[in-house]
Amino acid sequence: MGTYVNPGNEGFRDIVAGEYVDKTGLIALVNAVIGTPRKLVCSTRPRRFGKTFAAESLVAYYSCGCDSRGLFEGLDISRDESFERHLNAYNVVRLDMTEFRGTADVVGEVKRVILGELREGLPSAGAGNEGRPNEITSALIDFVDATRRRFVFVIDEWDVPLRERRSKSSQEEWVYFLRLLFKNMTFTAKAIAACYLTGILPIVRYGTQSALSDFREYTFLRPHAYAPFVGLVESEVEDLAGRHGMDMEELRRWYDGYELSCVDKTVNERLVVRTYAPFSVMSACDNGEVGPYWTSSEAFESLRLYVDMDFDGLQQAIVQAVGGAAVRVDTGTFENDLHDVQSADDVLTLLCHLGYLSYDAASQTARVPNEEVRAELRRAVERSRHVEVARIVRESDALLRAT
Repeated sequence: MGTYVNPGNEGFRDIVAGEYVDKTGLIALVNAVIGTPRKLVCSTRPRRFGKTFAAESLVAYYSCGCDSRGLFEGLDISRDESFERHLNAYNVVRLDMTEFRGTADVVGEVKRVILGELREGLPSAGAGNEGRPNEITSALIDFVDATRRRFVFVIDEWDVPLRERRSKSSQEEWVYFLRLLFKNMTFTAKAIAACYLTGILPIVRYGTQSALSDFREYTFLRPHAYAPFVGLVESEVEDLAGRHGMDMEELRRWYDGYELSCVDKTVNERLVVRTYAPFSVMSACDNGEVGPYWTSSEAFESLRLYVDMDFDGLQQAIVQAVGGAAVRVDTGTFENDLHDVQSADDVLTLLCHLGYLSYDAASQTARVPNEEVRAELRRAVERSRHVEVARIVRESDALLRAT
């Protein structure tokens, strides 16, 4: 049992020891693609929307470095027909990329920690390829051959090296490393049973092409089958409200508003999953009152940076959204890069990925989802360097109070 290779289940054990809302149905979705051409999954969502909880559940379930049967008994996945087949059946590499924030050589450090733990279990892993580009893939292949188990990679906050203001070359090096592992026809087929990436941003694009085109993407704008596992759904919030004596209408006003669409294949109908910000709902229930829990000073400074950008139509669109209107958004131009924002549509698309706007794929419009986000956006606009826009928002608030 290691930290990065074949870790234990302590992370998920701590999660379920608290007030855990069962989201293990996500595991069944990943089970369904293991060992198939669809085995590479990238599921993205805003911060504090349960990304780490999801990653920890996958690690605890797949890792052969622990026995998690008792941990999952009674949870949704235990009733799925695939439960026994994949339980603790794989070598697992778990990476939380926030651990490498600030590291000068991210790829070098990631390789070092993985190789170090592989060689603790198999000293000959990658022997003869030291220092070569294929050293890591050679070591992983040797480990697969020795253990007769393929790898499941779980990479949390996969986009941290891209979200930070690093050099273009270091960002490209991280993407190249992922391509080495997951877009290598010979290696990937033999060594990788599945990979689950989670973060905020979808996979970066160069022009119109994805840098990791073999991954199936499930974004906050188009989550498809993953929609019920992105945040808390209405029935789950109602249950929490009842247990904690909370006013459901207040929870709805403050934290509802993300309407994620997916297709129910059993009846071939498109469904809308009403999704709540999970961190905020849980915090409100813990504290016994609603309030702005999701926001933070770090996120506010980033928000104000985007609100202040000088693109035609952006300020008008943001003012309309703060006022409750839906605004038209073309999401197709955004390159999934925080530092390459070229238009008002790019800013609005980014705000959707960050959770400040809710996107309706059917109408191709975005709107402010709830009171918590509206208060944050209004604050950012009021402090905007665009004086006229700030004045309009203040006067609108004054008019609303007078009315």
